[in-house]
Amino acid sequence: MKIFLAQQNYHIGNFEANVQKIREGIDKAVAAGADLVLFSELSICGYPPRDFLEFDDFINKCYAALDELKAYAPGVGVLVGAPARNPQKEGKDLFNAAFFLYEGAIQAEIHKTLLPTYDVFDENRYFEPAFAWRCVDFKGKKLAITICEDIWNLGDNPLYRDTPMEHLIQEGPDVILNLSASPYNYAADTVRRSIVEAHTAKYGIPMLYCNTVGAQTEIVFDGGSLVYDVNGTLVQELNYFEEDYALFDLDELMKPGEAPAVAHKYYYSAAEVGRDTDTLRYLTEEKSIQEIHSALLLGIRDYFQKMGFRQATLGASGGIDSAVVQALAVEALGKEAVHVLLLPSEYSSDHSVADAVQLSETLGNRYDVVPIAPVYNALLETLKPLFGDRPFNVAEENLQSRTRGNLLMGLANKFGYILLNTSNKSELATGYGTLYGDMAGGLAVLGDLYKTQVYALARYINREREIIPNNILVKAPSAELRPGQKDSDSLPDYDILDRILYQYIELTQGPAAITAQGFDAALVNRVLRLVNMNEYKRNQFCPIIRVSTKAFGVGRRLPIVAKYLG
Repeated sequence: MKIFLAQQNYHIGNFEANVQKIREGIDKAVAAGADLVLFSELSICGYPPRDFLEFDDFINKCYAALDELKAYAPGVGVLVGAPARNPQKEGKDLFNAAFFLYEGAIQAEIHKTLLPTYDVFDENRYFEPAFAWRCVDFKGKKLAITICEDIWNLGDNPLYRDTPMEHLIQEGPDVILNLSASPYNYAADTVRRSIVEAHTAKYGIPMLYCNTVGAQTEIVFDGGSLVYDVNGTLVQELNYFEEDYALFDLDELMKPGEAPAVAHKYYYSAAEVGRDTDTLRYLTEEKSIQEIHSALLLGIRDYFQKMGFRQATLGASGGIDSAVVQALAVEALGKEAVHVLLLPSEYSSDHSVADAVQLSETLGNRYDVVPIAPVYNALLETLKPLFGDRPFNVAEENLQSRTRGNLLMGLANKFGYILLNTSNKSELATGYGTLYGDMAGGLAVLGDLYKTQVYALARYINREREIIPNNILVKAPSAELRPGQKDSDSLPDYDILDRILYQYIELTQGPAAITAQGFDAALVNRVLRLVNMNEYKRNQFCPIIRVSTKAFGVGRRLPIVAKYLG
């Protein structure tokens, strides 16, 4: 039997486009001589559909798409993902399902058993877990069909009480097939390979794993579909961050041979990959930064294409964050689609303006320089009767930032631009940002990258030639909202701060555990307090492109009114 993997980029709720893409995948499979073509999880509707699943019309469209596809290619078996109605009154109304289409009919319906409800996942909200398991017989082979999380219940501390493969293996399957929608983070490829390899070792059969690709608002799916043979050897890993297709002969995958000479460590969580390594080295290693670069480009590009947006704008300060966002936007969308505003104040240094101009000249994007003094001074004059003789403080600093935010949003509204936010994770974590000012935007490009990662990404962007001016990389970071201001006036050095933040946010370590690693106890307590007391700011923030194991937003849900470490 020949099995074809179709790693594709879907658009949530765009049934016409998704069906057309799946049809193209079927055509490629038929042209390649495949007997069976494997698509990814919820490929009919796109993943994650979230509360769209509560609309009957949405589910009806899923079934209409299945009706169209089952009649399309009667000569090849097709495995696609879609929600399925639960005929029983008890339990949730839907299953997360895989449909096996062949000869113009639905030959089998397989339900997902393990429903992830952590981080960005919320499947228990919508789906009922499977209560029966059976292999699918097709052309003399017995197929163990699983859906994404169904293969993740391994390790010394399994999350679920039941494992579907323990039931399916009783029927003596020839192969494991997995339809997946596994999001990207900078440890995902290591974890996925270890999980799939562990299955081939445990069950003694080959495995084909088909992941989706593409960005869905904040979540990026990176592809990297996998095929392992019966010996636990990696046969092929499909491309990352792009659609890809490949054909495999199951009989070849089932041939016994020598197992890999070196048994790999099995990782069952992304946090485990980075737990025992130096934090900054792990976060900024070249492989991770290269992947993050690709993930952010895909995130920007898909956000604009799938939403029908054509033009981006951002505020260029001459600092590292806006420079990196600008360079990424031009690479993702093209220089013609990016307009930049330089918004200097009386506290902006000459070199910051010059650096920002130089970057736009290098990239070739449009830019305008609009000093904020007239608007800012008008606000100060308006507020003077209320402010009285009180000294300059954060109120005046934030008025500058909000002036910029208003000008940027005015431009965006007038011309239909989308404002790209330039805040980084270190700033968002500690509240070092102004609501309705520099925290404004439609999409946060760097909101899941610590400041040290932003610098590493800038160096990667400059890997072949100087795109971001070197002066931006070497000067001390500053918001330039008062004379001589530096980030270090308000925050610890980023190489220390980011280590503490990573331990708390990604690894969920408490203050005692972090202090035991050699950090100053008072500093740890201060940083953790800043993180928790600024939840209200992040709650009002725009979507963040997710690249880490724990991003702010839908994957990290904390109360605003709370006392813990506050």
